[in-house]
Amino acid sequence: MKIWTALRNAAKGWVLLLRGNAGWREQFTRSAAGLATALAIFIFIVFLTVIIVAIGTDIPGLFAILAGMFALSLPLVSMALVLAGTRMALGVAGPTYDVLVPGTYALMGFIVVEGLLASLFGGPIVVVSWLALGYLLYRLARAATGWHAGISIGFAVLTVLLLVAMRQALYMLSSIAGSPS
Repeated sequence: MKIWTALRNAAKGWVLLLRGNAGWREQFTRSAAGLATALAIFIFIVFLTVIIVAIGTDIPGLFAILAGMFALSLPLVSMALVLAGTRMALGVAGPTYDVLVPGTYALMGFIVVEGLLASLFGGPIVVVSWLALGYLLYRLARAATGWHAGISIGFAVLTVLLLVAMRQALYMLSSIAGSPS
């Protein structure tokens, strides 16, 4: 099955990337089709995460499912925005698929860890998952773009900070919308 092959290759690619091996790029389909496959799997993982977390409380309606999927998709949005901003600030036109495709697979793992485990075990898992995501994004930026350590750290930190800020803003907006006037 193509989904399982893509996930298996992504796992192999991330292991190679974290070990510093040069063959990590071959494990990912770094093209528009590869990104589309990664996004489709990402959406499916986000949907399953919303459903699994919601099972413990109540059967969610369509709006609750869509709102949960939107909130869990913010890591992907933050990574894409920070990547575009970093590339624009540096004035480089490097390959974006080298970052977006492996990054999307890393964010799937982040969603599972943060979305499922944090709902089961509580807050400390969230902070640990943010730190782990920052490290993964740093390693990805170093390997995929050739940026020096400072820019790669900045990319990782800004991505995680933007993710936290967008979620905090979303939480504040939802609490304002839900409060009586």
